[in-house]
Amino acid sequence: MTDTTQQHPMPAAEGAAASPGWLARWGVGLGLLVATLVLVVAAFHQTAWSIVAIWERSETYAHGYLIIPISLWLVWEKRAGLRHLAPQPARWPLVLLLPLGFGWLLGRLVDALVVEQFAFVGMLVVAIWSVLGHRVARFLAFPILFLFFGVPVGEGLVYPMMNFTADFTVGMLKLTGIPVYREGTLFTIPSGQWSVVEACSGMRYLIASVTLGVLFAYLTYTSWWKRLLFVLFSILMPIIANGFRAYMIVMIGHLSDMKLAVGVDHLIYGWVFFGVIIMIMFLVGSIWRDPPASLPLPPREAPTPISRRGALRFLMVTAVFSVFWPATAWALSDHGGDVAPVAVLAPRAQGWALAPELDAWDWRPRVVGTDGSLYAFYRPEGGDAGIPVGLYVGVYRTQRQGAELVTSANVMIEQDHPIWSDTLVRPRRVMLDSGELRLTQHLLLSRRGQRLLVWDWYLVGDRHTANPYLAKMLEAKSRLSGRHGEAALIAVAAPYDEQPETAAAALTAFLNAMLPAVDAEIERSLAAAE
Repeated sequence: MTDTTQQHPMPAAEGAAASPGWLARWGVGLGLLVATLVLVVAAFHQTAWSIVAIWERSETYAHGYLIIPISLWLVWEKRAGLRHLAPQPARWPLVLLLPLGFGWLLGRLVDALVVEQFAFVGMLVVAIWSVLGHRVARFLAFPILFLFFGVPVGEGLVYPMMNFTADFTVGMLKLTGIPVYREGTLFTIPSGQWSVVEACSGMRYLIASVTLGVLFAYLTYTSWWKRLLFVLFSILMPIIANGFRAYMIVMIGHLSDMKLAVGVDHLIYGWVFFGVIIMIMFLVGSIWRDPPASLPLPPREAPTPISRRGALRFLMVTAVFSVFWPATAWALSDHGGDVAPVAVLAPRAQGWALAPELDAWDWRPRVVGTDGSLYAFYRPEGGDAGIPVGLYVGVYRTQRQGAELVTSANVMIEQDHPIWSDTLVRPRRVMLDSGELRLTQHLLLSRRGQRLLVWDWYLVGDRHTANPYLAKMLEAKSRLSGRHGEAALIAVAAPYDEQPETAAAALTAFLNAMLPAVDAEIERSLAAAE
């Protein structure tokens, strides 16, 4: 679909004369549109409610409440052109409900909520397109497609943005001449210690800026290259601005001897700064504002009456497409039945001794909904020399709501942990004797000064991966083949003093010896529970 941006008001006399004709053109079509949307929302009501629930609980996505009103307002602004058009239902766009419904099914089976939500909004867009027809949908393309901004998305960018903000802030402090000691996203200056947490990542600013930037570009420009440039500007501007915001807050705290910008005023400064940045962004964008388009109204077309029989057939086809996917998801689900617990035993391997008496640290990953798990300490055989290693294995025999391998609830450290903090999260590749292993690396720091290097990854079927999207795809493959998405989360940890690479060498040696035994134990425990 493409968009026409003309906004041409009608003279009052013409509008009054056209009013009965407008009702004749749109009356049945609007009724069919409302009935179709109600049908789709009812069929996928759980997904629709999940979007609203995220708007409700997350300040990052609270703007979602405004998306539908903004779309309706944009449609109202184009009412003059709509008087010249009429709904002409087109059936072939309904074919797109097949791939969208299949995408929703995959998201449902593997609990990939964002996939479900995008597919659901895509089905709403296709339903609107199909009811209104090609000409009307093309004329209203932007207001319709703007609905996608209601999908809560972007959580995967939090850690990269945290790392960028820490890099930017530390770099600016060094340029200012302030000595800095950094460990991941935690850094210390002479006046105190600071850390970049999720709330400091700038994710809220980025999402709000992009949503407003796209809307501003549509309303302000008529040329596509200007619109594209301003959208790119609205993406880069909040990222850079958030780095300056973090730097300014640290400097305010530093220059005030840690009396300012260390409490609630920290957040106030941030939002005031963001408001100023948005205002500057719009002022700069207005310099190249295009004059209002003076395109002619679309030619008036004679409406083809929509018969009741035709509307009923259309609704029946939509109902079949809509109901088929939730019914299939229900048929492939486990319907909340009891799941047998999984007994996971500590694996053994030559060169490493199980050390049940060892309690080298009190850190444990937070992993929810497992059907069985263990945390065991090991030390190198041949005495007490060497770095101890902790092994965590969490097994999922049947993945279901609240018991999912890949979920934001499963973390190495929760955000507000009273003792431990995650100072750095980055992907890493480790070369083992058996080949390359891709995992996620964490540098943990406790308030007692203890440091841990943690590696974690997923095992789905016989495939090791740290990529959550690949893990979800492998789970979908398992569910579609009639299995239950059997999988496991594996994490290993080792202490270090100054350089984490000393712990990395110990973990590499441990995995070379122990990983085959870990895989075998996971397979054994799952088989024993069947």
